[in-house]
Amino acid sequence: MVKEDRSFFTQGAKTIMKKILILLANPIDTSKLRLDEEMREVQSALLRSRSREQFELIYRTAVRIDDLRRALIDNEPQVVHFSGHGADTDGIALENISGGTQLVSTESLSNLFKLFKDKIECVLLNACYSETQAVAIHHHIDCVIGMERAVSDKAAIHFSTAFYDALGAGRSYKEAYDFGCNNIDLNSIPESLTPKIKIRNNSKTLFPLTEQKSNMTGNRDIHIGTGNYNERIEGNYIQGNYYDGAKQQNLTDAAAEIQKLLEQLDKSYPTDTTLGKMQVAAETIKAIENNPTLAQRVTSALKAGGIQALAQLLNHPAASFAISALEDWQKTKG
Repeated sequence: MVKEDRSFFTQGAKTIMKKILILLANPIDTSKLRLDEEMREVQSALLRSRSREQFELIYRTAVRIDDLRRALIDNEPQVVHFSGHGADTDGIALENISGGTQLVSTESLSNLFKLFKDKIECVLLNACYSETQAVAIHHHIDCVIGMERAVSDKAAIHFSTAFYDALGAGRSYKEAYDFGCNNIDLNSIPESLTPKIKIRNNSKTLFPLTEQKSNMTGNRDIHIGTGNYNERIEGNYIQGNYYDGAKQQNLTDAAAEIQKLLEQLDKSYPTDTTLGKMQVAAETIKAIENNPTLAQRVTSALKAGGIQALAQLLNHPAASFAISALEDWQKTKG
């Protein structure tokens, strides 16, 4: 259903919402990584979490330098996760305008994170030889994880899966790191010592526990004209939302048209490669822009329900790429 701006959250005194920013880069002149699978496992881990309503997961693909800076400025995340290639002392590999490698130096990366030292709590660099960058960024950020040596796709994915399983369960960043290393070991991959953590406050949890708790649980629906007011209670946590039936229909209709576009583009572009999915996403935006009626419908639906609500209605291999492109497109429309 579509949530209006009248949503509110209370948790005893307050509710804590944390943003996790996932940045993915796999330049076309580098070896192919299984970034789609890692992203899927991260999403699955957070969706399974009992604290899933307290996460906002944001992701960017084919990240360039400007994308990195803008994603940090626009979203002010508490957790930043980079997956891609590392180049040891030469930095990390982002993408240039042609999709090739654009190295970002260790010093410049550290200086960028310095500008967010009061916002970001944890940085995870899931890239080969990224411990060099982790050490530099740790001068400004309390918790940073990097890889001491080359890390395989399997090890990187297993680490991420357990890391976010643990964060979703309210464990500290250090405990989440330990779970990640252990999961590599449990899967008989001899790389459990590759991830390295630099941390100043290992007792910090993603969601601090409140001092007072309640045993109240339940749900309540109140019908209001053409919409519903839904209230969910879990202990001290109460979430109330007003759902507008007409706006829900607009969102559903827009999602159906985007789904149709994605399926039509399957015939022209492969959806089993990152490049193919990027092309599908780009062509989807182009088709929307070339259809003023559809563009207006999508714009209205996004304003009413938000990008995440739309994402839940799409079922396609390139859906995550299309959603990221739509989010950028929406910003250009003001």
